[in-house]
Amino acid sequence: MSVRSHAAVLEEQAVEGLKVRSGGSYVDCTFGRGGHSRRILARLGADGRLLALDRDPQAVAAGGEIDDGRFHVLHGRFSQLRDLAAGAGIARADGVLLDLGVSSPQLDDPARGFSFRHDAPLDMRMDPGTGTSAAEWLARASEGEIGEVIRNHGEERFAKQIAAAIVAARARGPVGTTRQLAAIVAKAVPTREPSQDPATRTFQALRIHVNQELEELSLALPQCLELLAPAGRLVVISFHSLEDRIVKRFMRDHARPDRLPPRLPLRASELPPPQLKVLGRAVRPSSAEVATNPRARSAIMRIAEKQGEPQ
Repeated sequence: MSVRSHAAVLEEQAVEGLKVRSGGSYVDCTFGRGGHSRRILARLGADGRLLALDRDPQAVAAGGEIDDGRFHVLHGRFSQLRDLAAGAGIARADGVLLDLGVSSPQLDDPARGFSFRHDAPLDMRMDPGTGTSAAEWLARASEGEIGEVIRNHGEERFAKQIAAAIVAARARGPVGTTRQLAAIVAKAVPTREPSQDPATRTFQALRIHVNQELEELSLALPQCLELLAPAGRLVVISFHSLEDRIVKRFMRDHARPDRLPPRLPLRASELPPPQLKVLGRAVRPSSAEVATNPRARSAIMRIAEKQGEPQ
């Protein structure tokens, strides 16, 4: 598979949002197939540095094909950002990029088990070498746990019925393939929007849970802020409301001054400044980009800048 088989969403806008400086240091927390990283490298000078991370070993292998002394790729999760950056010698970054969700190569590879378009083992792990697969989790989780995950992570209104159907099906034998799960969900869901497969929300929910995506994002955002140098940019692209809600709240909360005890006799100028400044409104893909890359249709990008005088 070509390293460029995945079209990065909002590729140009995200790199513009980073405001890349020639000699700056940057972190691409989701290398994927390198669309954003290549654009960053094209703007860096000889003294610039780019660290790329990905929890998917296949993505890391693709990153290894970039022969550039300014570039380094590491295998790791969002929650390891602080340690990975320190190990790579980056104490301060001028920009950090997170492109959330699943990549096209992951969806298009039947063996990964992310999609019901192919019949394959029900895996869904972004790093197949660690953690519990979706099939293993479904085999041992209670009906209540399954329903809660599908409801909360998939925003699925028929979560209770789907969970009951899965538990009934596994009593007859393991629920181990993507098509098997999709068929169970289709029978359990009484109605669905014409343009959406009945299993879409359930697959999304299981993928988010198996990979602990929301927890990883919540752990990473404070580390991004800590790593950023004054005037450094944080750019985050999310693909559904649960991710975007976490990002929006984090940026909003850190764009406000620290809370102090009420009635403390301080002037406004004496209040501690906020840590972030939110830049502009959320950015969405153009209709032209969605037409060429339909998976971009739900993307939303937010940009914030760390406050303080540049060193």
